[in-house]
Amino acid sequence: MVSKCLHLHLRPYPYHRQFAHITTHHLPTAITTKPTVTPRRCVSLSPRASRQPTATPHFGDFDPDPILTNDDLKPTTSDQRTFSGWELASLWVGLVVGVPSYYLAGSLVDLGMAWWQAICTVVSANIILLGPLVLTGHPGTRYGISFPVLARSAFGIRGAHVPTLLRALVGCGWYGIETWIGGEAIFIMLPKFIRDSQLSNSLPWLGTSPLEFSCFIVFWLAQLSIVWNGMEGIRILEKYSAPILIILTSSLLCWAYVNAGGFTHMLSLSSRLSSSEFWSLYFPSLTANISFWATLGLNIPDFTRYAKTQTDQIMGQVGLPIFMGAFTFVGLAVTSSTKIIFGRVISNPIQLLGEIGGFTTTILAIIGISLATITTNIAANVVAPANALSNLNPSIFTFRRGALLTALIGIAFQPWRLLKSSESFIYTWLVGYSALLGPIGGIILADYYFIRRMNLSIRDLYSTNPRGVYYYWKGYNLTALVALGVGIFPVLPGLLENVGILNSVPNSFRTIYNNAWFFSFFFAGIVYLVLSCLKGKEKDDLWNERPLPNST
Repeated sequence: MVSKCLHLHLRPYPYHRQFAHITTHHLPTAITTKPTVTPRRCVSLSPRASRQPTATPHFGDFDPDPILTNDDLKPTTSDQRTFSGWELASLWVGLVVGVPSYYLAGSLVDLGMAWWQAICTVVSANIILLGPLVLTGHPGTRYGISFPVLARSAFGIRGAHVPTLLRALVGCGWYGIETWIGGEAIFIMLPKFIRDSQLSNSLPWLGTSPLEFSCFIVFWLAQLSIVWNGMEGIRILEKYSAPILIILTSSLLCWAYVNAGGFTHMLSLSSRLSSSEFWSLYFPSLTANISFWATLGLNIPDFTRYAKTQTDQIMGQVGLPIFMGAFTFVGLAVTSSTKIIFGRVISNPIQLLGEIGGFTTTILAIIGISLATITTNIAANVVAPANALSNLNPSIFTFRRGALLTALIGIAFQPWRLLKSSESFIYTWLVGYSALLGPIGGIILADYYFIRRMNLSIRDLYSTNPRGVYYYWKGYNLTALVALGVGIFPVLPGLLENVGILNSVPNSFRTIYNNAWFFSFFFAGIVYLVLSCLKGKEKDDLWNERPLPNST
């Protein structure tokens, strides 16, 4: 009983300073009298465990399974926790300032919203998403673990491959989109006689021109040199790029204001929608804007694991709605100003910079577009797939190899087709993948906060021992996989109709699809919670009764 009580106290942390001197061989091999430590004392120790100060576990305290870990998957050490609140905020500035974010509010205005309705939609979506971001970032800072390792808690040590690879697949698609945008910047800045050559003629089988595709490949190759420096290189890039991007964005806004004589034209843009039409557009648009950063909402532990404290990770993220609102306002204001300045609307910032012309503008445009694209693309779309592939097979995939495969798959997504219209970008791509990411987020948060109550066994997250907490059934938590399927399935009919595979589906399925993230997030989370409660906590009880070897 004594050893069980001590083990229960140590459960959230493989190593605890208070009992560092106590090991199992110091305890008597047989106890013939009733111990003085009572069951009541044992129970009272458990709640206090969740309030212990965060300590990064040391791998020297236990033997991690080599097929579940490598240098990229190990918990971060204190020396690696270098992200302050400002550096995490800089990360978000680098992520937000990009061409896709520039398009968001303008795309909604194209679909009929007033300018203020479009910006409010973007801001409200990011306020909603801020909750899951902070909540999911908590275990990353507390335990120093990445998203693939956190997913082992809910899905099992092998089942975690399912959510991480789904997240990786979306990241590969986004990597292709951002790289295409960077390649487009190179194309626009080429001399006019090259852009007007035969190489600029589109090939039907390719869906774009050989010249544009070549620019895409050039930018694709350029990004790999930065990825090769790992997370520290990404941190430095984001930190020093943020102020440059803010200055360039402000300069573009000032240029538009001066040359258009103010923002009168933008402020005069009224809604072209009736009340019913607005609400039918609002909710799928809200879902699409939540989906825009729902990718980071899942793998944010990949970054918060490097945060110095929980305060840093929270303060670093609360600026997201402000950054998104401000930058989408810039995009909308500048786009509307082009109607006055050039006589036509130019919604593409790369084309706009090409129209402004001039040597200085060209140089600033190349720097600005390259920085905006690279800071977003590497942080948002390389880290998660690279870690997912590393988790799939740590002995084969390092962070670098995973990043290379991510880049190759990004080409296969043919991003030039995804960006052909506002409707295909928002309602096919953004809303479509939210059906995959929503239920994963709901399940992970339900497991961490309601089932685990924020207490994880770091040792068992890196163990294939069948007696481990997260081994479940052969390494798979069937409860989580069932909840994932239940969360995704009702959204599929609407998705299949949207991409043209099905001709028509009932209105109920369209409604579910238009609110895919909300529906799948809460539905899958509730189903997982109910099934887990019905099943009970057999593995938790087993963990307490029969600690794994080498436990302290």
